[in-house]
Amino acid sequence: MASSTCWKCLSRPSGRLTTTPIPTASISSAPFSTTARFLAMPKQTKPSARTATKGSKSFAMKKKVVVKSGKPPMPGERKAMRKRIVLSNTNALQVEGLEDLSKDMDMAAHTGKVVGIPGDVVDSLRAAEAFKVSQGWGMFRRPALLIREESVKITESLKRSEEEKKELLLVVDGERGTAQELTNAVTEYSPIPKTTPTLYSQNTYTANWLSQILKSNNAILQSIEMDPKRHNLPIPIRENITLARLCELGARDPDVSWPIFQVFWSEITAEGRPPVLMALDGLNHVMHNSLYRTADFKEIHSHDLVIVKHFMECLSRVKTFPNGGAILAATSRSHAPASKSMELMIRQTLDQQNGDKKVERDPFERKYDPRAEESLKQAAVMRLSGLTKHEARGLMEYWAQSGVLRQAVDERSVTEKWALAGNGIVGEIGRGALRMRI
Repeated sequence: MASSTCWKCLSRPSGRLTTTPIPTASISSAPFSTTARFLAMPKQTKPSARTATKGSKSFAMKKKVVVKSGKPPMPGERKAMRKRIVLSNTNALQVEGLEDLSKDMDMAAHTGKVVGIPGDVVDSLRAAEAFKVSQGWGMFRRPALLIREESVKITESLKRSEEEKKELLLVVDGERGTAQELTNAVTEYSPIPKTTPTLYSQNTYTANWLSQILKSNNAILQSIEMDPKRHNLPIPIRENITLARLCELGARDPDVSWPIFQVFWSEITAEGRPPVLMALDGLNHVMHNSLYRTADFKEIHSHDLVIVKHFMECLSRVKTFPNGGAILAATSRSHAPASKSMELMIRQTLDQQNGDKKVERDPFERKYDPRAEESLKQAAVMRLSGLTKHEARGLMEYWAQSGVLRQAVDERSVTEKWALAGNGIVGEIGRGALRMRI
């Protein structure tokens, strides 16, 4: 049937005409299509300033060639320079009237004063490696020390020990900076056969120890002779050998160093010998398991190392000194491992010495070491605190006379440095007066 509407009328608008939108066919595609039609255009990168393009100029900076001149350091030379200890500075001023430390000196009358260390004592201390790089000896003309109240007490105890033929057992404790390893697994070690529990020797360290003993006490050891027939030595030794020669043989051959040290100790502690002094710096490091391992990869306790065991037996009075002597152990508060047992024994000993009630152990603490506690039961404890104002003034006056402290030393400056250093912490006084000058 024909339409009633003219086809030409479709080109003219009409109110009666309604138009229906024509639906567009949607494009169906997979959600992860890789068709080239839906790929994004690659990102256009700008040419770099260093990239040279055709017809353009670029600036390329050339690297500066470092020309090496001079001879390279030999193996171990850098370490030797880093570990080098300078004990004298010729640019420092000579302190007039500086007395030398001597055995007959009245220590109480020199409290708060600085005294010089004699040359032969300096040589012995250097051989024993008692000087440290961080102690600042290179700023002064010669090594010297400050006599404190604690110095007088230790000197009196040492004289009493020599007169009464008794050993002095003392642990020196204090905060970091109040006083300026055997267990870190850096030396070779080996088990000693037929020992229960198994003990371990450090032959190289023992040989070095004998060498230090020889260099520090050569004059005394040269005058003491021994009879080798009384001992079972691993090597043949001629008769009437001196203890100096015995130490030399042990230092030369590490394989027999520990048996020779045992013979040396039995001879040096015999009747009629001079008193013996043994000292250990860093007691914290030998109050727990060491870094050494057994063949089954189990931890070795520090007291199973024969050198540490020997010292602890002397400190706990298992081994005695018939001629008198002293065993000194100093704790360390700088990068030292914590020892709950050592801290407990030090606090209990101080409470007993002061007449106070002993602090009780923590019942919930699991890190107590009974072997460490047993080794400290017989020792006394000396607590180091800061310097008094009188001692701080004497030290600062010595610095000023040496030319390293360039300011007036009066009551105001001493009080200022003493207060800023935490009531006389000697390390902080030196840092504030010498190393932080503006």
